[in-house]
Amino acid sequence: MNDADASLPPEVIPETHEVFNQPEALEEYNAYETDTALREGVARHGAGWAEKELSAYGERTGSAEVIEWGFLANEYAPRFFSHDRQGYRVDFVKYHEAYHRLMKMALEEGFHSSPWIRPGPGANVARATKCYLQYQVDPGHTCPLTMTFAAVPSIKRTPSVAAKWLPKIMARQYDPRNVPHTDKQAVTIGMGMTEKQGGSDVQANTTRAYPSGREEPGDAYELVGHKWFTSAPMCDAFLVLARTRNGLSCFLVPRWREDGTRNPIQIQRLKNKMGNVSNASSEIELRGALGWMIGEEGRGVRAIIEMVALTRFDCMTGSSAGQRQVTAQAINHAMGRTAFGRTLVDQPLMQNVLADLQLETEGSLALTLRMAEALDNPEKEHDRLLLRLGLPTGKYWICKRTPFHAYEAMECLGGNGVTEDFVMARFYREAPVNAIWEGSGNVQALDMLRVLKKTPAALEAWFAELERTRGADDLLDKAVVKCKAEFGDMGDAEYRARRVMDQLALTMQAHLLVQAGNSKVAEGFIVSRLGDHGDRNYGTLPVGTDVKAIIERGNPSVYSPVPKPPPPSAPGPMGSKAAACS
Repeated sequence: MNDADASLPPEVIPETHEVFNQPEALEEYNAYETDTALREGVARHGAGWAEKELSAYGERTGSAEVIEWGFLANEYAPRFFSHDRQGYRVDFVKYHEAYHRLMKMALEEGFHSSPWIRPGPGANVARATKCYLQYQVDPGHTCPLTMTFAAVPSIKRTPSVAAKWLPKIMARQYDPRNVPHTDKQAVTIGMGMTEKQGGSDVQANTTRAYPSGREEPGDAYELVGHKWFTSAPMCDAFLVLARTRNGLSCFLVPRWREDGTRNPIQIQRLKNKMGNVSNASSEIELRGALGWMIGEEGRGVRAIIEMVALTRFDCMTGSSAGQRQVTAQAINHAMGRTAFGRTLVDQPLMQNVLADLQLETEGSLALTLRMAEALDNPEKEHDRLLLRLGLPTGKYWICKRTPFHAYEAMECLGGNGVTEDFVMARFYREAPVNAIWEGSGNVQALDMLRVLKKTPAALEAWFAELERTRGADDLLDKAVVKCKAEFGDMGDAEYRARRVMDQLALTMQAHLLVQAGNSKVAEGFIVSRLGDHGDRNYGTLPVGTDVKAIIERGNPSVYSPVPKPPPPSAPGPMGSKAAACS
């Protein structure tokens, strides 16, 4: 030891530094009560009756315990076992216990079934809110929950199959055992549509279905072929497309046969994905697998498209939730971090970025909850038509905006944002998934054009909705006029389809934020998205935007009471007319 070392007090050497100027972790908070925009939207769109249960769920999803489940479900990714230790083929995917806890929590809450069991005003709004909260913990495990929920309208097309399966699909239980569905009281449903050669072009599918006897809806077939993407391969059954003599048809394919033997669905491997890690996605081969026909023979796309419509809605919901989670993390960090002598949240440039992130989140949530309200009103022609354009438009715009939004929020945390100890890196990797799954951006744009061709009244309903705020803001009025002009000449419509979708989405979001009644949010959104500041990076809001008030709405440590309108009656008993999205 030299003289310098000898001069140091012995208690100093182990204490190289103390931890300070680090914000508290965002946990042990109520993810519902501290989300002002969400609580306002719930009240505005008819689910005020559910506020107590939503608050309780927000408390749970914001707890340190549940947040840790999200980390663990991704750290310990699903593992595939083709055979057991004795050499028998098992096609088994093993998940971490945290994944099962998240699934149990959501299924017992009715994530997958509540609007079908108790339809009525606000039922889909309340469910979407729970999805929004659940997704912020871990996006991956919500995939089988969404598919189970979305499969219901398709399965209802065939009463003989629905009678056996729907009671178990609706059950608010979770049974992860690798046993036949006949031994369970609760089941989950997956989906297998795409094949190697086709992707979104399902008409290129080659999987064949051969009748075991009659060739009617509900009858048994044997399927031979493959699927390139089958998510959640431990689900109890899957909606699958296959060719019969009369064209592409839809089938419900169980993982086990009713005699207790394994259905020959062989998993080839799990996808090694950049995101969505906690959810297993697989490549499978169907080697004479039993399946029951759903809907009419040769009308498989029509049968399964009802499922796809609802999974697309959940993509909107999930991406909106992802925006909320990363924005809340960014604000939480800025509230507890000092740089250059000032707290980050007090620095004008950071305020500009945070407020911009919050405006994006509010616009996405507003469009999502309006579509949820439309799902609750299938008897209203206006809302049914609004959904026809709203689902592809919302799915396209919100999901496509989320990756860059996640990156910008991650940058607010600096180096911490790119480390796996924080949630930001996981949500950044997750962000592109919803934009690609259930139809990429081009597929959504082409679907929009098909809607205009088949149901031109949907466009009339869209502009009738926007008419409700005409005169409230000059920039919005001009943007609506510009949007209408896009439909004057449809000669090169396919080439321009994305630009048209952009305008449909932005004008509707602006309209809904005006309706929501917070002038600071609405004005900030309209000026930055529809004015001269369009097509720019985050953090370029014009001077005069009330950034402090907007940030405060997204602050996850702040609870602000929301004025409550008279609550509508809760959804009626089971047996009422269920929501539909045709």
